[in-house]
Amino acid sequence: MPRLSEVIAALDALWPPERAEGWDAVGTVCGDPDTEIRRVLFAVDPVQEIVDEAVKLGADLVVTHHPLYLRGTTTVAAGHFKGRVVHTLIKNDIALHVAHTNADTADPGVSDALAGALDLRVVGPLVPDASDPSGRRGLGRICELDHPMTLGEFAAHAAAHLPATAQGVRVAGDVEAQVKTVVVSGGSGDSLFDAVRASGADVFLTADLRHHPVSEATQHTSLGLVDAAHWATEWPWCEQAAAQLDEISDRHGWDLRVHVSKTVTDPWSSHHSSGAPN
Repeated sequence: MPRLSEVIAALDALWPPERAEGWDAVGTVCGDPDTEIRRVLFAVDPVQEIVDEAVKLGADLVVTHHPLYLRGTTTVAAGHFKGRVVHTLIKNDIALHVAHTNADTADPGVSDALAGALDLRVVGPLVPDASDPSGRRGLGRICELDHPMTLGEFAAHAAAHLPATAQGVRVAGDVEAQVKTVVVSGGSGDSLFDAVRASGADVFLTADLRHHPVSEATQHTSLGLVDAAHWATEWPWCEQAAAQLDEISDRHGWDLRVHVSKTVTDPWSSHHSSGAPN
C-alpha cells in the first residue's frame, strides 16, 4: 500500500502546486503523510455529502477540484459546515487534497476532460502557458467538431453528454448558425471573452456567464454561447484524473482502488421555465 506522501507526490507531479494562481488554495488540507492509502475518491466539491460518501466507501483520501478554504480561516469548529467537513475527515482518518487552477491549465487538464466528454477534437490551449515550451498547457481549449452542426444542435449535444443538472444548458446566439470551431473552458469562463473572440471560434461553451458580458458578446459578434452548470463542466475531470491515478498505481504496483463520485453537488436543485402558460 502506498503512503499518503507517495500518492500526493504522484498527484503533485500531475498538477504541480506552483502552477496554481496566486489567489488559489491547492494542496493537502488534512491527512497524515504516513497513512497507508487503499481507496481514493475523486469529486468536484469538498462538501459534507462527498465526505459522508467517502466514509461509507471506506476511502482514505478524497481529491477534489474545488478548495475547501479558498480564502483562509481562523477556525475549524464543527459548528460551521466547513469545520464539520474537517472534523468528519479527521475522525475517520481521511485525507483531503485539492487540485484547482493547477489542474485547469495542466496537460491534460479540466478543459481537455470537458472536450472529451463532448467528443471534441482539441487543437490547442486558448490561453497558452508561457512557461510551457510544448505549447500544450494553458487555460481553456480550442476544439473542432468532426462534422459541423447548428448552434442549437450543438447545445442539445452538450446537454445530452454533460451530467444532468437542474440548470441544463442555456444558449445565446442564432441557433441556426453553423458551428465548426468550439472553445471550451471548465468552470467560470466569462473573463476569457477577448481570447475567445481572437481565436475566431464559432461557439464558446463554459459556465457562470453573466448578463452584461453575454449581452455585449451577442451585440458585437456572431459568437454563439452555451452556458452549462459549473459543476457539470468540471465533473468530467474527475474521471480523467481517476484514470491518471489508476495508471500511476499500475505502474508502481500499488494496490489502490480509485473511485469517482457521481453525487451531484451542483447547488441548484430545481428549474422552472418562466412565463405564463398559453
